[in-house]
Amino acid sequence: MSKSVGVGTKFNLGTQAVGGLNSISGLDLSADTVDVTDLGNSTGYRDFLAGFKDGGELGLSGFLDGADEGQAAVLEAFHSGEQQDCKIVFPSAIGKTWEFKGVVTKFTTGAEVDSAITFEATVKVCGKPELKATAGG
Repeated sequence: MSKSVGVGTKFNLGTQAVGGLNSISGLDLSADTVDVTDLGNSTGYRDFLAGFKDGGELGLSGFLDGADEGQAAVLEAFHSGEQQDCKIVFPSAIGKTWEFKGVVTKFTTGAEVDSAITFEATVKVCGKPELKATAGG
């Protein structure tokens, strides 16, 4: 595998590819910490354990397309509030795919005089996301 530009990266909600995207923000994985510093500590520094992990959120933005079934699926997922199977498929040079469950927490549209009509959506990651080798790659 090697490095690649972002062109060709895809986002799927369930089995539906979401079209018209010009940006997919990356997952922002983080972990809580639990302070376990005790009275016997002589270092002057706190001690921590890793707590619960959070898969973060995924941002989608692009150009609104009334005929795109993927964009319609994102809006429907927002209305339903149900967890969805999600996948970010990177270009074949990267050879990796993020797979996770997610809940659509935001869907918005925008229009300006000198610009195409846009949409944005936010997907909250549920559980542990998996960075897997792309099938066939």
